[in-house]
Amino acid sequence: MLQLKDIVKKYGVGDNVVTALGGVSITFRESEFVAVLGHSGCGKTTLLNIIGGLDHYTSGDLVINGTSTKEYKDRDWDAYRNHSIGFIFQSYNLIPHQTVLSNVELALTISGVSKSERRKRAKEALEKVGLGDQLHKKPNQMSGGQMQRVAIARALINDPDILLADEPTGALDSETSIQVMELLKEIAKDKLVIMVTHNPELAEQYATRIVRIKDGKLTDDSNPYNGEKEKKKKTKTAKSEKASKAKKDGSKKKKKVSMSFGTAVSLSLNNLLTKKGRTILTAFAGSIGIIGIALILSLATGINEYIDDIQEETLSSYPLEIMRENTDTTGMLNALMNNKQEYDKRVFKDDTVYANTQVYDMFNSFNASAKQINNMKDFKTFVDSDSVIKEKASAVGYRYDVKMPVFTEAPSGEIIKVDFMDMYSKAMGMSDSDMMAASMNNPMADMEMQAFGLNIMEEMLAGENGEPVSDIVKEQYEVVNGRWPENYDEVVVVLTRNNELPDIMVYPMGLKDKEGFNEKLKAVMSNQEINDYGKTEWSLDEITEKKFKMILPCEYYQKNLTGKGFNDISATETGLDYLFDSDDIGTDIKIVGFIRPTEDVKAPMLKGYIGYTSQLTQYVIDKTNNSDIVKSQLDDKENDVITGTKFMTDDYVEPTPEKKAATVKEFIKNSDIATKADIYRLVASQPDPAQADAQVAAAMKDFDRKQFIEQITQMYSSELGVDASQITAFVSQMSDDDIKQYAEQAIREQIAQQYAQMAQEQLGSLPDAELAKLLDSAEISSENYGVIFDKYTPEEISQSTYDDNLKLLGVADESNPSIIRIFAKSFEDKDEIADAITRYNNGVDEADVIHYTDIVALLMSSITGIISGISYLLIAFVGISLVVSSIMIGIITYISVLERTREIGILRAIGASKHNVRTVFNAETLLVGLAAGLIGIGVSVLLTIPINAIIHSLTSLDTLRAHVPVTGAIVLIIISMVLTLIAGLIPSGVAARKDPVEALRTE
Repeated sequence: MLQLKDIVKKYGVGDNVVTALGGVSITFRESEFVAVLGHSGCGKTTLLNIIGGLDHYTSGDLVINGTSTKEYKDRDWDAYRNHSIGFIFQSYNLIPHQTVLSNVELALTISGVSKSERRKRAKEALEKVGLGDQLHKKPNQMSGGQMQRVAIARALINDPDILLADEPTGALDSETSIQVMELLKEIAKDKLVIMVTHNPELAEQYATRIVRIKDGKLTDDSNPYNGEKEKKKKTKTAKSEKASKAKKDGSKKKKKVSMSFGTAVSLSLNNLLTKKGRTILTAFAGSIGIIGIALILSLATGINEYIDDIQEETLSSYPLEIMRENTDTTGMLNALMNNKQEYDKRVFKDDTVYANTQVYDMFNSFNASAKQINNMKDFKTFVDSDSVIKEKASAVGYRYDVKMPVFTEAPSGEIIKVDFMDMYSKAMGMSDSDMMAASMNNPMADMEMQAFGLNIMEEMLAGENGEPVSDIVKEQYEVVNGRWPENYDEVVVVLTRNNELPDIMVYPMGLKDKEGFNEKLKAVMSNQEINDYGKTEWSLDEITEKKFKMILPCEYYQKNLTGKGFNDISATETGLDYLFDSDDIGTDIKIVGFIRPTEDVKAPMLKGYIGYTSQLTQYVIDKTNNSDIVKSQLDDKENDVITGTKFMTDDYVEPTPEKKAATVKEFIKNSDIATKADIYRLVASQPDPAQADAQVAAAMKDFDRKQFIEQITQMYSSELGVDASQITAFVSQMSDDDIKQYAEQAIREQIAQQYAQMAQEQLGSLPDAELAKLLDSAEISSENYGVIFDKYTPEEISQSTYDDNLKLLGVADESNPSIIRIFAKSFEDKDEIADAITRYNNGVDEADVIHYTDIVALLMSSITGIISGISYLLIAFVGISLVVSSIMIGIITYISVLERTREIGILRAIGASKHNVRTVFNAETLLVGLAAGLIGIGVSVLLTIPINAIIHSLTSLDTLRAHVPVTGAIVLIIISMVLTLIAGLIPSGVAARKDPVEALRTE
């Protein structure tokens, strides 16, 4: 029930007060058709607006279902209009940029009804008014009668208790007016319909109650409400239904209205699309500042990324490297600098010639920079636990004294070691023992080989979180074919950018036979031109299908028959073939991919050509340390388990000639016939020392320099495979004494060969038994006893040491790396890591201080700060343009508020709150800001194309590329939206404060 009590409505202030309603009191039934008649300006529409909650009374009271509205707040009035009131206007008041369906369901949207439910109810409402087939038309595509029916459907969509119609037929023809009135009459059977009209005929024909107003006062009521009489007409059932309805309505009215942000965006988007031209121009104007900042940001980003890439590549190629044996390069350079300063202070006289001692100074400085031994075990513990290093280092790599003895099969079928220095050394005539000794005597050999690109096998840096390969490596290299290693036995082949391998590396990798390498080496040493390159191309499958097998040093050895030592099976070709073909020995290595440096990498970090993971290193360490021979050696530090002899101690005494003779006699006594025969052949092949001396003296009696040079050249040229002219040139520079020394050596060797050859010819026809008898009766000289002792008698003392054996077997301690490489994220982080190392050094004893050479510190690192400063300065130049564009958007938004004033009134009439209206216009500014940001970023991205072309033309730096960073683009779009939102706060506030009654009157 709706009741008005002495409603007074006055407009104006001070003396200019107009009374629109002067004490109107009236009560309406829950369902009736009330027609309000009166001349223009009598207060009809004011009465309707007060009933509908669009306007508020000056005094009196509006009672809704027994509840006074004197304490109603804006939110209560919004809910009342949305849930209890349905408005039908003379001018329809449809939102022009919304479809018919969207106009009708708008009230439900504000009510918070789900999309599916409101779409269903809107369709039903339109079908009731006969417009079920016009759902997607815009209002300007419909007739006046159709638009009024849409307005009625919108008024009914929320099932309101009261329908307020202000001149619903005023703009319609007679036929359409009758249709509308019939519709309202039907609605009045269940609801309260209050219609303001100038047409008394229509009122008499359709209304059940006619109320007349004159000069703001109620002058006539054809069917006034009589409370006592009305109550008697109600039955108990009706009362029950009424109570149920009232309860439902009460709960409905308590529900708060809520327009979703999506609805606000939809309203604003549709409005902007109706003004596409102005919207695009506004957004473009707003995007100018974004374009300026985005271009500067793209340039700054490109420059910074270029610098960062150079720095990162430099840092990956030259990390902080701490080695077990360190040479103080920095100290040496400082010493050279000090020498230079002292040299510059010297005074030179014009009448004197001086010797320049710079070469001596350089050697003195080098010798002064003695090797320093670092305590790697304790330092590794520090590196693993220090928070600064963990935070500032992109990766930490550990290298161990672990060899990777990988073998493969050459095209000829020969089993070769995948090791360039092994092949080179054998080509130069060095034995395996010579190479092992050289490696042990030079711990830096592997580093030197890596520096010169001679290492084939190289461990790739592992990831921070246990990944087999670090992202640093993956960023520098691209996979040409296959994939990155995932397991310990998987490797990749490292190619150049043109998919090449160095020509000298294809031999030890088994792609060519080593004979070709030997021929090329001889040609180089003989200054001959190499014309025949042989095969120079291989398919990826050819390399992938090759068998590569890792055979650890500890797997070379098997126990000998005596059980007192081990035999090296790999020492013979047959043994090596057995190890390579055995299924029980060694580990097959699989090539799973081919990688090459990316085009923009300046300094690739890998120097080897087969990259393996730290998992393989760990596997090698574990397998070596758990092998039987290594366990035996670790358990016995006094005896050489390989030879079965004792290690040499300080009290060891070399056997005397007499003891050697006695030992040999005892050995011969216990030897079999075949061994005795071999010993006799050895003794018989040795020339008598006195006779040999006499022959040498006779040959050297008439010394002829030219003749001896020819003999030496002939001898060494054939032996070394070097061009004779090179030998001649070299020997010709020697003194006579040096030539005599070489000549004596050559003559002795020639005499020994001739004597041995003659002895073998004489003894060749004799059986072993006869030779054994000759040995028993032969007189053996002291020198020959020594020869037999060295060759045949078992060694009593090992020529190796405990540490040498561990190195020979490849034993490594995980806690004690030989090299620690710390890869800093940036130059600044590198400095902090260096500070952390200094902090460590300050807390340990002098003997445990870590010495290292910081190569990166010698490079210039100030350029980053310069670029950053320039970037900030450039960005600051265009910042103010955003403020200017925001002010402009604020002005345009205010214009939009003025243009959409009627829409504001419509929204308020169907229950939208002031906050909802503010949200609609805030959404519009956000959309404009979004469009401005997207246009700005899009234009900036397009402009970077010619900008990059200009940069590349001027700088020739192909990797320097200006581009808008994704994060920066997102931030700029957000900034654009935020600034336009701020600019639109004042216009949206103006829109929210507009009087809905005045807004509806605006054309």
